[in-house]
Amino acid sequence: MPIIRNKNKERFSRKLLTFRKGLFNSNFILWTVPCILVLLSGLLIASTQRQANYADWYQHWVTALIGIFFAFLISQIPIEKIKSCLVPLYGLTVLSLLAVRFIGTSALGAQRWLSIAGVNIQPSEFAKLTAILFLAAVLDRHQIDRPINLIKPLSVILLPWFLVFIQPDLGTSLVFGAVLMIMLYWSGMPLEWIFLVLSLGFSALLAGLFPLGLSLWIPLMGFLAYRSLPRKFTVTTLTMTLQGLIAWATPWLWLHGLKDYQRDRLVLFIDPGKDPLGGGYHLLQSTVGIGSGGLFGTGLLQGQLTKLRFIPEQHTDFIFSALGEEMGFIGSIIVLVGFLLLMIKLLKVARQARTDFESLVVIGIGTMFTFQVVVNICMTIGLGPVTGIPLPFMSYGRSALIVSFISLGLCISVARRVQTITNYL
Repeated sequence: MPIIRNKNKERFSRKLLTFRKGLFNSNFILWTVPCILVLLSGLLIASTQRQANYADWYQHWVTALIGIFFAFLISQIPIEKIKSCLVPLYGLTVLSLLAVRFIGTSALGAQRWLSIAGVNIQPSEFAKLTAILFLAAVLDRHQIDRPINLIKPLSVILLPWFLVFIQPDLGTSLVFGAVLMIMLYWSGMPLEWIFLVLSLGFSALLAGLFPLGLSLWIPLMGFLAYRSLPRKFTVTTLTMTLQGLIAWATPWLWLHGLKDYQRDRLVLFIDPGKDPLGGGYHLLQSTVGIGSGGLFGTGLLQGQLTKLRFIPEQHTDFIFSALGEEMGFIGSIIVLVGFLLLMIKLLKVARQARTDFESLVVIGIGTMFTFQVVVNICMTIGLGPVTGIPLPFMSYGRSALIVSFISLGLCISVARRVQTITNYL
């Protein structure tokens, strides 16, 4: 009997191992996790609209079905074939962003949408994906081994970033920066260069919070440039000059480059109680709603704060607060684990991709998803400012959801190619 039990145990272990390998080597996670998130978010959106005089929560599911259809079609096409149409696609994206500036539809203090046949489309969402594809093509052809090689990738991002920033859409413009940094690193750019670029943002923070610290920070960045870059005297001087210009321009940009509500969002997350009925209201109500869910939550469609619509725009940027109230800590953790599995799978696909272009596209999309998840959840629980970044596959928004599924289709296309070649070998 002990021998039989041992054999059964070994047989079961082999089957379990085979199942686990098949699960993580297939596209099961790439399809299942987003679909479950969409189904769940549809119920949460419905919960936020229980006391409203409208009910369009089902449109989230309808949009998801359209997105899944697009994702399936795109997953059947090798993404290398997309290269030939990237230039006109990039040009169309820039034109659409320019059109928003002149004939766009305004809402909530921002002009971000184009109304086409009665449907509002947000070009900035599509611009994120277009920038990833075009940047991947540029980095695939040009190795970043000299600072001058940064001109092309930076120019690819700079134009759509600027057009999005002036809408104004601070949240989406931050996504462009995160994608650029990670894709540059993935393409082989030295980590020291990444740090030097990010240090410009830190110089801006010091200029606003602790100007005296710049006397140490700027020489330190000059020394790092001297150690890591060629033409040492020139780049050191240029680095320190640029750091100084950023520090000098920050106060002006703070006053004239941002809207009043954007400045409030960036400041009030530290102490939302300073303006509990104004700029801090979203954060206070969101954290109260999540905290009221406790360990197991109140149950789907049972959240009282959600029902009474205490949290403005809860079905879009603050959908995670509805999740926290109605599914509690356990439900929130399960959703976070789902996102984590999705990101791990995308990282694996990026590492196994057969070409640099495919790898860069997948890592760019993975970065876009990861950055949005982290920033959105930190915003919702009070650990970051309100930036207006949607939670992928969960926040209500047609353009964002369609782009998320199109992005997913591109990643699945790469994953299918990896599996095909692996099975052949």
